[in-house]
Amino acid sequence: MKNAIRVAQLKIVPAKGDLRANHERLMAVLGQVEGEAVDVVITPEGFLDGYIATEEGVTRENIHQYAVDPADSPLVAGVSQWARSHSAWFVLGCTRRVPEGVYNTALIFDRQGGLKGIYDKTHCQLHDKKYLAGQRLEVFKADFGPFGVMICADRRWPETVRSLALQGARVIFNPTYGMYGEQNLWLMRTRSYESEVFIAFTHPLEALITDPNGEVVTDETSEQTLLSVTEIDLAAVDQRRARDSSHLKDRRTELYTL
Repeated sequence: MKNAIRVAQLKIVPAKGDLRANHERLMAVLGQVEGEAVDVVITPEGFLDGYIATEEGVTRENIHQYAVDPADSPLVAGVSQWARSHSAWFVLGCTRRVPEGVYNTALIFDRQGGLKGIYDKTHCQLHDKKYLAGQRLEVFKADFGPFGVMICADRRWPETVRSLALQGARVIFNPTYGMYGEQNLWLMRTRSYESEVFIAFTHPLEALITDPNGEVVTDETSEQTLLSVTEIDLAAVDQRRARDSSHLKDRRTELYTL
């Protein structure tokens, strides 16, 4: 199983409601990695539509105008093709259309460009109530082992990260658009430390990666850096979880009841 992976985090503020322009910008910035191999690319939350749910004029009834169906969207197909041609995993933030409404979604493509999985944001408050709430926290299998995905506010509930870690995730990819900065840094370091996992927090203005010891691996905030690439060694997770003081190993599950 592959341990060392190179993670590319897109750090761009997308245009509100302009899917095509955001897709074109994404493809242009990805040109920066043409000469170097990356294993995973992550966009911010709702990148294709610019996280349109924050706009007052967008409602639960009309937000579908900014949503895509992965089965027939040429924009999604373009990302799939890039993933295949560069043999990279890809986590794409978008609004996804279904018959019942729309989800705040991360589409997960494998190295062959296949749609390996779909993760829908599970914790929806305030403007996120325009979306349907996701119903699953699951891990996905890759050549670098199991990984998880959570979207923005999902990280505020420790159960989200812990659930994914207990399923074996060594790294969690976290497309986001909301809170960032110092308070978020404390939060992400704690989430990584308590569940002994890497977290790649990917925001339009910040690319942050924290490790299983709660340390900061990358914290890129420069406006000039549109794509932050970091190599992480997932073996550090195995080493941390194997210690006598492992948080996951020494849980007292018989006490954790209400």
